[in-house]
Amino acid sequence: MANKIIEIRNLRKDYHVGEVTIHALRGIDLKIETGEYVAIMGASGSGKSTMLNILGCLDKPSDGDYWLDNVDVKTLDKDELARLRNQKLGFVFQAYNLLPRTTALENVELPLFYNSKIRSKERKERAINALEAVGLADRRDHMPNQLSGGQQQRVAIARSLVNDPVLILADEPTGNLDTRTSFEIMELFQDLNEKGRTIIYVTHESDIARFATRNVIFKDGKILRENMVTDRQFARDILKTLPVENIEEFDV
Repeated sequence: MANKIIEIRNLRKDYHVGEVTIHALRGIDLKIETGEYVAIMGASGSGKSTMLNILGCLDKPSDGDYWLDNVDVKTLDKDELARLRNQKLGFVFQAYNLLPRTTALENVELPLFYNSKIRSKERKERAINALEAVGLADRRDHMPNQLSGGQQQRVAIARSLVNDPVLILADEPTGNLDTRTSFEIMELFQDLNEKGRTIIYVTHESDIARFATRNVIFKDGKILRENMVTDRQFARDILKTLPVENIEEFDV
């Protein structure tokens, strides 16, 4: 598994609601190579969100095997899973999940507070570097309500990068954004991928899935099909064709 960041075998997830058993995942086999950019697609109830939660070690499978960066996840206890999430994974959510009374810089620093080996000076330096990587170094002292939606999502992406994770997991990262801002966020993800970041994101939008290099389509708890993206879109090219708009800036 030298080049694989993820290997999953016969993964199953059942939920029990009273006497009813819901089979959310029904025997998933999946391999993802280091440096891939994968979109997980599917209708509501297809199992894609359950899959993302298990990939992010936020939930445990009922059966099957999951290796993340050569670590057998099912052998880990609660504390070991927390360390794995903090050290190897970066998360980006549709709702940004920023602390409202905390600056952009402090929001980005947050994952580093759980690493006792990192002192405050290094923590701040790494957070500043992460904000620079997403083009927001000049907004580091702004509160979330002083930032546009796209800027808030960039802060969330910077936060996902600050621990130098082996994998970035994104759940509908453009769901709350307008069209142009969505393309700007997709451009950022593609730039990160070109620099070697492994990215997996969940989306129900086929157009957004075309920014990835591979699509994995779920249906009824199974992988319906996988395919390499042969008509891949590049966000930077699309942005060049869009008219320049007066984008609201929050600079208080």
